[in-house]
This record gives sequence, C-alpha cells and structure tokens, in this order.
Amino acid sequence: MPEIFVNQNKCTGCGICVKSCPFGSIEIVDKKAFIKDSCTFCGACIKSCKVNAIESRESNSSIRQDVSQYKGVWVYAEEKNGKILNVTYELLGSGRSLADSLGTDLTCVMIGSGVTDIAENAFHYGADRVVLCDDPQLSGYNDESYSDILVQMINAYNPEILLIGATTYGRSLAPRVASRLNTGLTADCTGLCIDPEKKILLQTRPAFGGNLMATIICPHNRPQMASVRPRVMKVPEPDYSRSGEIIKADVNIPLDLKTKVRNITDNVCEYVNLTEADVIVSGGRGMGDPKNFALLAELASLLGGTVGASRAAVDAGWAQYSCQVGQTGKTVNPKVYFACGISGAIQHLVGMSSADTIIAINKNPDAPIFKIATYGLVGDVLEILPLLIKEFRVRLA
Repeated sequence: MPEIFVNQNKCTGCGICVKSCPFGSIEIVDKKAFIKDSCTFCGACIKSCKVNAIESRESNSSIRQDVSQYKGVWVYAEEKNGKILNVTYELLGSGRSLADSLGTDLTCVMIGSGVTDIAENAFHYGADRVVLCDDPQLSGYNDESYSDILVQMINAYNPEILLIGATTYGRSLAPRVASRLNTGLTADCTGLCIDPEKKILLQTRPAFGGNLMATIICPHNRPQMASVRPRVMKVPEPDYSRSGEIIKADVNIPLDLKTKVRNITDNVCEYVNLTEADVIVSGGRGMGDPKNFALLAELASLLGGTVGASRAAVDAGWAQYSCQVGQTGKTVNPKVYFACGISGAIQHLVGMSSADTIIAINKNPDAPIFKIATYGLVGDVLEILPLLIKEFRVRLA
C-alpha cells in the first residue's frame, strides 16, 4: 500500500494541500503540513502542492516475503452442530478448480471441537488433505481464538490462496486474519479463477450496487484471500472413493481472551436456514404492517420454506436482520423466490436474482422487480397472498 508523507524541509505551510484534500486529512501545525490517520491515499494533495513537498512511497509494512514461497489452495471449513456448512463444499468445488489450474494441492482447514470426526467429508468434495485444530476449548466460535489459530496455521504452511465463506462468522474471521497477515481481502466474491499467464487469483465481485463487476487481484502479498457468499458457487458431486491426509496442526491455543462465548441461540429465521432454503417468501415495505408478515410465514410453512425480508422491512423493525436478503444481507439461490411487496431496488436484486424461479407480487406495474421476475402478479399483496395460500392448501392436501 502506498504511503503519503510531507517533506518538512520543502513545506512552506501555504495550506493549498489542506483545501485540496476531499477528506480533511491534512492540517497545518506550526506552519507545516501534516498527514492525519484518516488519509485515504487518493493523491490529490500531491498534485496540488506547488513546491513538491508531498510525496508518495511504498510502505515498508506492505512488503511481504517472496511470493514464490507460498503454495497451495486453502478452504476454511465452517461447522455448526457437528456438521460442515454447505458453503464449505461450494468453496471446495471452486478451490479444486483453482488448485488444478495451478497444479497444486487443495487443503481444507478446520478449527473447532470434534472436527476430526467430520474431516473425512472434505476429501469427498475435492480436498487432498485436511489441516485441523481439534480441542474442547474451541467448542464455540470465538473471533480472537479462531483468528489467532488460523494465522498460526497459515504462517506454518504458507498457502497462496485462502477462501472463506461470507457467513456471519466468516465475515468476522476473514478481515481479522487478513489484517494480521498484512494481505488483501476481497469480500463477497461471485467468481474466482486463475490468470493463465500471471498465475494469480482473479477475484470478481459486484461493485457500485451491482451495476458493474470488478475483478480484483492481490499480486504482491500472500495469501490471496477471498470470501464468497453462500449459494453463489455450485456444490460438486461428491466422490466417496476419495481419501487424503489428516494433519493435526501444532498451534498454541490462546486462553487469555477478552471475549467469552456464553451461549449461542438461533432465531426463527434460522429454523430453515435462509441461505440453504429451496423456497423463500420475502416481504418488503409493501406488506404495509409487520403483522402481515404472518401471511408470508404461513405460505413459507406450506411450501417447506422460510421467510426473508428486504432491507426496508428490516430497517422498519418488521423483520430481524438475519432474514435480510440483498447486498447488505444474505445472498440466496433458492428454487423459488416470492418477492411480496418488494419494489426491486438493485441492492435487493443482487442478493436474490440468481433464484431459479422468481414470483413477484406488487401493485405497481412499473416496479423494477418485474424486470427479472419469472412470473409477475400485479395487485394488492394482501389480497393475493390469501388466495395463493388457499390454492396451495388445496393442491397440497
């Protein structure tokens, strides 16, 4: 990462740089300019300085070891209640493709209590080996201990690529690890591949509210880290004949932690995991009142699905955040997605547009949701939902 500094011998304290900085990150002290910590390294001050007193250079902290010393693709396996989450299998499928392109091994890394018992599953989905830390003290996810242990593992084996699911825990773990390793992290990727010439990871993700796709690289630091939202990648067909090597990592388990996990509870949206559901019935501000979400729950229950919500509904307090679908919520890929009273803002569409079938209900015929809907029903959602529920009850009886 570049570093901007002021050559105090050249600085005249004219203040032009202060006016040019769009972030207010420069101040004049004793007739000299100083760069504050809020600097974003945009470079506007460098161009404005008439006496060339502001310069840019590479920070020493950004210099990593020779990247040729890093080999292999790693996938962090997240488990819950003794089961590996589906997103791990999705990442193993993608990781297998990346490893084959690089001619290297695919490793699944596991941290927790009792994970040795489920380690074999990783081999069925493409892993060549499993590196794990299994200890009763790790029975509940803790940011501090898990990130510390994962960093120790990475420093011991030097993988060139690390993939983590963008789950609630993954979104907390990944940036902590990246910061400790002084490497980059691309969040919420939708595509991963290897540059055939440079042999580096090309990480694709939506940008500017999903209006364009950005491809990001991390050429000078390792490991190249990316988090991927659940249900974006496809789960490969398992090969139960595959086997591999299980390695117990030699790590120090941190005991003096600032945070303690006392209890873990699931809310109503997690009874049928939103990211795993085949049917999702989502509601927006068009539902009119939080009590009308009971209609969504009734339809979802009939179809064996779960309830989702738009950000507007969550912000209004009508649904919990764990139910939120969209750019700032969860990315889902169900077989059927009901969008009830949801207008279809781009921030919501990027989280559900990959559903196999989208059924939109909205009284506004010009609502953006209809542009991507498989079937559209124009009308009052509070009149249409009871009719759908009645019809489904008859057909499913």
